[in-house]
This record gives sequence, C-alpha cells and structure tokens, in this order.
Amino acid sequence: MTTSPTTTSTNGFCGPGLERLHRVLAGHVEAGRVPGLVTLVDRHGETHVDAIGTAELGGTVPVRADTIFRISSMTKPITAAAVLMLVEECLLRLDEPVDRLLPELADRRVLRSPDAPLDDTVPAERPITVRDALDFRLGLGMILTAEAFGHPFFAAAQELGVSGFGPPRPDLPHTPDEWLARVATLPLLDHPGRRWSYNIGSYVQSILVERASGRPFAEFLRERIFEPLGMRDTGFTVPAADLDRFTAAYGVGEDGALAPYDPREGGAWSREPAFPEGAGGLVSTAGDYLAFARMLRDGGTYGGQRLLSRRAVALMTSNRLTPQQCQESFGGVDGWGFGVGVGLRGDDLWRTPGRYGWDGGMGTSWYTDPAEGLVGILLTQRLEFPTANPVWLDFWTSVYAALEA
Repeated sequence: MTTSPTTTSTNGFCGPGLERLHRVLAGHVEAGRVPGLVTLVDRHGETHVDAIGTAELGGTVPVRADTIFRISSMTKPITAAAVLMLVEECLLRLDEPVDRLLPELADRRVLRSPDAPLDDTVPAERPITVRDALDFRLGLGMILTAEAFGHPFFAAAQELGVSGFGPPRPDLPHTPDEWLARVATLPLLDHPGRRWSYNIGSYVQSILVERASGRPFAEFLRERIFEPLGMRDTGFTVPAADLDRFTAAYGVGEDGALAPYDPREGGAWSREPAFPEGAGGLVSTAGDYLAFARMLRDGGTYGGQRLLSRRAVALMTSNRLTPQQCQESFGGVDGWGFGVGVGLRGDDLWRTPGRYGWDGGMGTSWYTDPAEGLVGILLTQRLEFPTANPVWLDFWTSVYAALEA
C-alpha cells in the first residue's frame, strides 16, 4: 500500500526511485528479515508512505500507514525538546548543576578508568549539569563497545535490575524516584563533560522535566508536544482499542531467524509503565513522528504555533561534541546534539553533513536532511541493537537514490 496524503508537488522524488525503494524493502519482508514495515519520505511538500507486510510473523493483519510501532530511541529527540522548552521558560538552565532538582546525583565519585573495580574512584571534578544530561556527557551511560559490556560497572548496573542499560523495559516496577535512587549508587564512568556515553542521559532528562515542571513526564509530553502536533497515537502504552494497529516485536536468534520479543497483545506496552522514560519508551506512527520532524525542520513551528525557538532547534540539531569525542564515539563521521545524531562527513549516499536524527534499537529510524529538505522515517520491529541491519541500510540508500532535483 502506498499513499501520498500531502502531495502538492511532483519534484521531490523520482518515480522510478520510489518504485525501487518499495521493491527493495518488499524484498526484505519476503525474505523474512522483518514481518512488516512502514516507510515515509517527505520533501518539497511531497509525502509518500509505504506499508508492506504484516503486523506479526505468520499473521494475516496487514501493516497500515497508521500502524503503531515501538519507536525505542526515537523517543530521545522528543525528550530533549521537552527539556529545551523548560530551558526557554527559565525553569531549567543549561549550565546549572542538576543537584538542585536531582540531589541524588550530587557529590559524585568517578571510576579511575571505565574498567576499574567499583571501589576504585576519585571525586568528580565538577557537578553534572543540565547540558551534560542533554549531550550525554554526564559520565553515566552505556559505552557502545563489546569490551565495555564486560567491565565491572556494567555487571553492577545489570544487578540493579533497572532499565537503561539495554533495550527498553516498560514492564519493570521502578518509579522514576526509585530508578534514580538505584542508579545513584553507581559511580560515574568518567568526569562530567569528558566523554559521550549512551542512553542514561535521556532517563535523567525525563526526571528533570518532571521535577522542574511539577507534572508527570507523560502528561507534559502529551500537553506540550503531542496535542499541539496532533500526535494522537504517540504515548507510553497502546490502548486496548488500538491493539489491532499494533505490531509484534522480534529479536534475532543466533541462527539469524526472528525470535519473539514482545507480542501485540498482553505485552510490555499493554499497560501504563511505572516509569514513562524518555530514552526508549514511546510508541508512535510514521504520520505522528512526521509532525514532530516537520516542527524541527521548520524551526520550531507547526501549524502556525511555535513550540520551540529557532535558536533552541539549532542548538539541539548541531554537534556538541569535541573532535576527539566524535572520533571515540562515532568514528569521526557523526556527532551528537541534544537527543540527536548529527552528520559531519559525507562518505556515503545517505550520510551527509548536517543531517540529524536518530535510530531505535527495535528497527526504527528517522533523519532530517536540511540541505535536501528531506525527512525520512523507517518503522520495523527487529531488535538488533547496536548493529545496523540491512533493512535500515537499504532504506536510506534507496531514499537518497530517489531524490529528484
């Protein structure tokens, strides 16, 4: 199924390129790499949505343009936008220590090295700031290398039984306060500001939003972002009435075959989570996420309403890391803004300087390329973090090959 709900011009994409995009992605579904997927490309007022396959392996319910997916780490940009709203309202300040609102993270101690025993620590050189949480340099998180997962720190993190050090776990019982109290028992991996580490910064941002605004995080997102953008299908759970539009999620077994991870009904997203976390907890649709992406692409406005200032969007979507940090964390080809990856080098068809967005470990992806006026969204449910699967790679290659002048 292909729809073009907002087509007002015909110069965004070439017809043969869009046909190839469909053919290539349909081939992945037919090969069993994913049971179904939705793609969306938007450029120069021309939007194309393609829904292929079924909502679960061996099922008969077709994927539709409005099928609901677990977007995992595509949650992070939305959380960062929420923090920046509070910065603009002077309820948070970028370079303010988080200690005022998060006293659990005051007076930190730091491992002498990331692989050190947990009791081999020194005092932190300075407090963690709001900026550190936004750009993932707070000194606490996941280091995305194979050897790092064998360090004592990550063994201790797993023993805490909290989410944040692996795929999203909305079924865990810890409230935001309980989560923070447990994580605060860990030392930092590095001094604040020194090194990029993944994921935990978005959890911390969620709690900052909650405590600074005095409102539950999920409520803040709904009232300040989802309702103004018309994102009716985005949230931390799937209502029973909408389960017919929900998908099953799969991992990948040692033999390369799909293995069940979370079912459509009765799974982890079928009830309200104890901690609606801003790192990977949201579900959404391609159309909903397009509204958020357009708001950023248009400098913080949507439908005549301003959600963020142009300056906040520019700050969020530009690289905040040093060259050394980019090299250590992204091989020098990408950087990191606030909740988004930022392209630094153009060494592939789809990798372009200035492109920003992020991927979800459950097989989702969104990027905006300001130079091309392009938004692309891929939604599948194939958990293969942190490895990029061929569906992802072929989607982005085909999107850029389909661009018209």
